[in-house]
Amino acid sequence: MSKNLKNIGLVSGLTLTSRVLGLVRESVTAAFFGTSALMSAFVTGLQLPNLFRRLLAEGGLTAAFVPTLNEQLERRQREGAFELVNKVSSWLLLVTSGVVAVAMLVFSQDSLIRSVGQTLGAGPDAVDRWVDAAHFTVILFPYLLFVSLAAAFSAALQSLHRFLEPALSPIWLNLSIIGLLAGSAYVARGHPEDQILWLTAGWLIGGFLQMLVPALALRREGWRPQLDLGVNEPLRAMVRLMVPTLFSSSIYLVNMTASRYIGLSLNDQAVAVLNYAQRIMELPIGVFAVAVATVVFPLISRFAAAGDHANLAASYRKGMRLILLINIPAAVGLGILATPIIRVILQHGEFGHGDTDLMTPVLIANALGLPFLSFASLALRAFYAQRDTVIPVHAALLSFSVNIVLSLALMRPYSIVGLAIASSAAAAVQAIYLQWHLARKQDGLAFHHLAGDLWKIVFAAAVMGVVVWAGWWARGVFLPASRTLDVGGMAVVIAVGILVYGGLAWLLRVEAREDVDALLGRFRRKFGRG
Repeated sequence: MSKNLKNIGLVSGLTLTSRVLGLVRESVTAAFFGTSALMSAFVTGLQLPNLFRRLLAEGGLTAAFVPTLNEQLERRQREGAFELVNKVSSWLLLVTSGVVAVAMLVFSQDSLIRSVGQTLGAGPDAVDRWVDAAHFTVILFPYLLFVSLAAAFSAALQSLHRFLEPALSPIWLNLSIIGLLAGSAYVARGHPEDQILWLTAGWLIGGFLQMLVPALALRREGWRPQLDLGVNEPLRAMVRLMVPTLFSSSIYLVNMTASRYIGLSLNDQAVAVLNYAQRIMELPIGVFAVAVATVVFPLISRFAAAGDHANLAASYRKGMRLILLINIPAAVGLGILATPIIRVILQHGEFGHGDTDLMTPVLIANALGLPFLSFASLALRAFYAQRDTVIPVHAALLSFSVNIVLSLALMRPYSIVGLAIASSAAAAVQAIYLQWHLARKQDGLAFHHLAGDLWKIVFAAAVMGVVVWAGWWARGVFLPASRTLDVGGMAVVIAVGILVYGGLAWLLRVEAREDVDALLGRFRRKFGRG
């Protein structure tokens, strides 16, 4: 497991860098556009390219591509694997180009968008917001083409145990957006309609870099790009596995997309607020949950291909313990410190105090779903590694239904908070459903193996939460309100909270603590040598 811990540490470290840059990106974006209707329209316009990216590429493709590619590496070594990479990237280029062309044609029809909005009962203001969002969709859809190919190249690198370039991929996007927005401050200051176009250009340029860097890394591994639209049995097997995952692997983004379009009908601010809350949430999800799932998935895929169910189950349980050990206290801390976190990261420029008050309960509601989202990210991969796509489809449909029903039921009485509650509830239903069926497939994957550690983690996180809440309350009583003191106060209470939680986890002998200690030891040795 030491090599896997090293890979998890690498992915976690780079993902942390990416997420921090992502928060800087959102902070800059909030300063320029706040929670304006223009920002809500932009976020909604970006949502569809992101949805198709996950459905065609990162979700269904990766889930089907990695196990099939591992089989080719076992049978035909790199020659067979690179042949499959060429076939997949060629077909992906063809399909995504068609999707982009059709989408740009459809969303450029203002009369069609207005007709759909009026048919669904949206008011005149909501219909105008839908039209603005459609304009951004047309501009941003080429992003799908770049990042779809990037997902294929990154999946191939991960199967070759190269995790550096895939983990670096989001960094190029964030740097591109931050750089373009900074440029707009000099060229288009005071003209938000022009500055939003600079933001759009940042996404497109960043998407191209996300494709280019892993492609160059894959070429250094011996891959030579070649247009190949031929069909062979590995490709057919991958497609058979991929088609059902199109409905399941990206259900979280499907739910978020539904929330965005429902929110666009609610008011000018809803979509922007939901987006900012989601971006903050992605820090704990991306830094550890995605890192663990990224490294564990190829591992359990190989065990599944070899019929080694005991090691598959052991790796799954170890990965899940690590996810729960980190993300449960992260959810507690995020909920308790929601207001100061928003104030420090976002509250400046066009994002005011009232926006912070509006967003705080939304972030708290999202934090409730964090452990379930993290849990489901690995549970889904356990199904895909065993080539079971039926249960994930059922889970996706169930989760999507819960989200839509609760969103429509809660949006009027609870406004934006109701949409966030619906999303978290859908994530919880999906996670519980997936784990229940994993236990039915194999006892080694059953939750009772994790239950003992779970209660210890929950207890330690609850005590940590009390300490963090008391520390922040004391800061408010004895120190005046200021941005600098907010940053310092958060640093202190978070550090104390981590020490309390880590100490309790160690005293309670949570099983995953040895893996975390080994991971931290690796970082200590690295910095010590430096």
